Amino acid sequence: MKKNFGKQTYMYPMPVLIIATYDENGNPDAMNAAWGGIHDTNQIGICLDKSHKTTANIAKHKAFTVSMATADYVKACDYVGIVSGNKEPDKIKKAGWTVSKSEFVDAPVINELPMTLECEVSQMSEDSDYIVGNIINVSADESILTDGKIDAAKLKPICYDPVSHNYNVLGQAVGKAFSDGKAIK
Repeated sequence: MKKNFGKQTYMYPMPVLIIATYDENGNPDAMNAAWGGIHDTNQIGICLDKSHKTTANIAKHKAFTVSMATADYVKACDYVGIVSGNKEPDKIKKAGWTVSKSEFVDAPVINELPMTLECEVSQMSEDSDYIVGNIINVSADESILTDGKIDAAKLKPICYDPVSHNYNVLGQAVGKAFSDGKAIK
């Protein structure tokens, strides 16, 4: 028997995304966001409240990066989610991170996080908290590659559990997509 929970924002997995931007003075800023994912082909959608410094930065620069939060940096990833850039201008430094300027968009890449989507704004309306970005480039550190491809087991991305408020690591393969189902006849 199933138990009903009513209208909730329960979804598994909810990726933990670290959104990085430059502020009006060119200083890097980052925040943790769990409400985001693929929007359309070569696009990402994220839901960010207008009160976030990151949202204002995206509106100004029309660009942002999205790094996958990882198990290796769970404390720093959580920190940039619980401390507001409106109150703490040195969040990235306090998290222990360094940045490089993206080669493709006007936004910082967090050097310590091994996978980053570099995005330009496609849609951002005044009356919605939803931002769509065109993915211009995906960069990945060689340390998380196997045979030249991103290896989720090496990346160790974390997801957010909205029920227990835990971070869980992803990466264990349990089947082969577009293949295992062929065994059913």
